[in-house]
Amino acid sequence: MASDASGRSDTFDIGGELTVTRLGFGAMRVTGESIIGRPDDEAAAKRVLERAVDLGVDFVDTADSYGPGVSERLVGEALSDPDDVVVASKAGLLRNRDGDWLPHGDPDFLRNQVLCSLDRLGTETIDLYQFHRPDPDTDFAESVHAFAEMKDAGQIAHVGLSNVTVEQLETAADIVDVATVQNRYDVGNRDEEDVLRACEDRDVGFIPWGPLYAVDEEEPAAVLEEVAARRDATPQQVALAWLLDHSDVTLPIPGTSSVDHLESNVAAATLELTDEDVSALDAIDPRP
Repeated sequence: MASDASGRSDTFDIGGELTVTRLGFGAMRVTGESIIGRPDDEAAAKRVLERAVDLGVDFVDTADSYGPGVSERLVGEALSDPDDVVVASKAGLLRNRDGDWLPHGDPDFLRNQVLCSLDRLGTETIDLYQFHRPDPDTDFAESVHAFAEMKDAGQIAHVGLSNVTVEQLETAADIVDVATVQNRYDVGNRDEEDVLRACEDRDVGFIPWGPLYAVDEEEPAAVLEEVAARRDATPQQVALAWLLDHSDVTLPIPGTSSVDHLESNVAAATLELTDEDVSALDAIDPRP
């Protein structure tokens, strides 16, 4: 792995072979309001995706449930299956008209969804396909076996998990090589620290969803603003820089529908935090 001036790794090898810059882009918010339907301006949404790649982002994360289907289609149309960008998607959640996120891990459903994802993304093989959320009504191992079959069939190159426990990660790893785990994690919420550490032990990429949630929470926000003032940065940039410093396997994927916000987020990759900064941020929520 290459390192930046601060000594932290600035790249990660997904599945041991797909080298990506550790600050990616989450394409959830290029859809309509409440992550349902088309955005008001599809051309503008595509410009955000194109600008992300122009800025050097080479890891883009989406899902079949974003829209549903809208985000995948826009990613496919804007990026056209480029060789130099790793595109990740997910399956395992159903959406309804109320905007609910309903776990659905039935193997037949997953096998159908990968066909839809392949079509929308305009590719023969998805770089990384993730099981979006375990389904309490479906045996977890059976769902993971469906992803293993997709990999064996060449439909996907690597398998990822999302919203899983350490035990579920271990169960899945006995079935198929797990390349990444995507759980909620940020400087103000570290409930998944044990999963992050398990990923470190296995050299599995850890994709923290909601990486900027702490900016809107009272205690984390105050510390983020204090550090940001010292570093002439934004609280969002500080939150992302902390994630990059916290572990060499973290792959933050901040998402936005704004080019200005995108450019600001990407700049976080070059923000160097001091020991004083890190100590203040760590103290927001002491490690278990």
